[in-house]
Amino acid sequence: MRHLKSGRKLGRTSAHRKALFRNMVTALIRRERIRTTLAKAKELRSHVEKTITLGKKGTLHARRLARKVVTEKDAFVKLFGPLSERYAQRNGGYTRIIKIGNRLGDDAPMAFIELVDREGEAPEPKGKAAKKAAPKKDAAKKDTAKKTEKKTEEKPEKEKKAAKKTETKKKPVEAKKEDKKKTETKKTAAKKPAKAATKKAAPKKK
Repeated sequence: MRHLKSGRKLGRTSAHRKALFRNMVTALIRRERIRTTLAKAKELRSHVEKTITLGKKGTLHARRLARKVVTEKDAFVKLFGPLSERYAQRNGGYTRIIKIGNRLGDDAPMAFIELVDREGEAPEPKGKAAKKAAPKKDAAKKDTAKKTEKKTEEKPEKEKKAAKKTETKKKPVEAKKEDKKKTETKKTAAKKPAKAATKKAAPKKK
């Protein structure tokens, strides 16, 4: 029974675990996003958030406690500088865990752990977001209305084009019929004088 024994051992000794989380806290503060196993990410969250609260306090005692965890000077300066200003109005919840599937070798569940409100990812207030969402819907409605108008305008044009095509098809047929009639009349006119000439030539022989 493990009463009052919280936390994951991760198959390491206590000294190894402390060194592991010192390195991971320092890396996360420096890079603001790291990739690790899901169990380590969940365990790392409490360590990182405690160190960020120390950075927000900014007292000498807080600096001495944070120095035990954050081993690099650049990360230490960042903790008590930009990060403390960024999370001045936030009470906890400085990290986010994103699951990214399992590792190929041993099928261990992997995850990204990152600091929220990073550069270029600052969320907007709900009121502004709602106002911005409304114009998008109006724009979509206008686009649909324009499309319907275009379709209605295109229909008469298509009908006119179809009518022109039918007229052009009919004209050659009518012209052919007229040409046939003319040729027939010419043939009949040419045959009649020939018959008259044969009739006149017959009496001369007698």
